[in-house]
Order: sequence, then C-alpha cells, then structure tokens
Amino acid sequence: MQTAPPEFQEFAAQLATAVDQAGGEGRVARCLERATTAFAGWSKYYLFDPACYTRNLVMKNELFELLVLCWQPGHMSPIHDHQGQRCWMGVLEGAVEETLYEFPKAGSKPRPRPTRTKRFSEGGVAFVTDDIGLHDIRPLDEFRAVTLHLYSKPIQVARIFDPHSGQIHARQLTYHSVGGVAVAPSRT
Repeated sequence: MQTAPPEFQEFAAQLATAVDQAGGEGRVARCLERATTAFAGWSKYYLFDPACYTRNLVMKNELFELLVLCWQPGHMSPIHDHQGQRCWMGVLEGAVEETLYEFPKAGSKPRPRPTRTKRFSEGGVAFVTDDIGLHDIRPLDEFRAVTLHLYSKPIQVARIFDPHSGQIHARQLTYHSVGGVAVAPSRT
C-alpha cells in the first residue's frame, strides 16, 4: 500500500469516507473537484514520457487508488473497462476528451460502438463505471494535460478493446512512478 503523503492526509480521509458509503459518488466527485485547485503539490507526481501517457501512483489502500496521469499531445488511452470498479477523473492541467462506448453485445464480434464524447477542462470531473460503458481518454489539441484518477477499488488488470480487430485482451496495469519517484520503465 502507498500511504497518503502528509499534505494529503485530510483529503485521503475524506475520500475513504466517501468511497465507502453507498451513493458516495457525488461526494467523491466534489472532493476531486476541490482537490484539483486546492493542492499545489500535484506537480510532484508529474512524470511525462514522449512515447506514452504515464500512470503515477499518489496513494493506494484497500478502498481506492489515486493516480496522476500525464498526457502529451497525441497520446490516447486504449478503449478499456474498469473491471467493475468506479472511476473518477479530475483535470489538473489542460483539457481532455472522453469518448464513451457501448459494451459489445455477447456473442457478437466485440467492436465497441461510440455513444458520446465529452470534454473536460481544468477543475472538471468525470465519472464512469462499466454499467455506463467503456471509455478512452486523450488530451485536447496540441497541449499536454494532467488528470487525477481515483479508482475504487484499485484495479490490477483492465480489458482492452481493439476497435479495428474486435479483439479483447487483458492488460496488467503498471505505474511509471510511485510517490513521485520514477520506477522501472514500462509502457501503458
């Protein structure tokens, strides 16, 4: 487990209370919205890679994991699920676009169909579950972006959906940094 840094102790306690309550999705979203502007220390977790977006662990416990994702222009997450967990995303810097996809129907060639696209700028918060759909994320325009992701509960593996081939494969999720310290290189 990666414990909350001292400057985030109160925030971590608020998140733990909110994610542990039934119907706490709105409370978590408000916590993340406040956190995107309230803390100056997020940049400690910024790690950019020109080849891929990065996943940088801030804190993790049995209830949730909190990550800072760093996006260069042209980066894009694959279309993916969240293994039944809840996902919130707050924008710390720049702007991102989220495309939601319908889950492929059982027994059909599994090509996800886009259902809607939303844009989020600094301070904006998104929420998705597998019941809402699959999604992908990308920074807008030619600017970099930084997003804050909270997964409740932590996700070890995600299913990746290839829109061209229709193939689905499991991907072990890794971190590019933990607690603001780079770890062995890997590709997301």
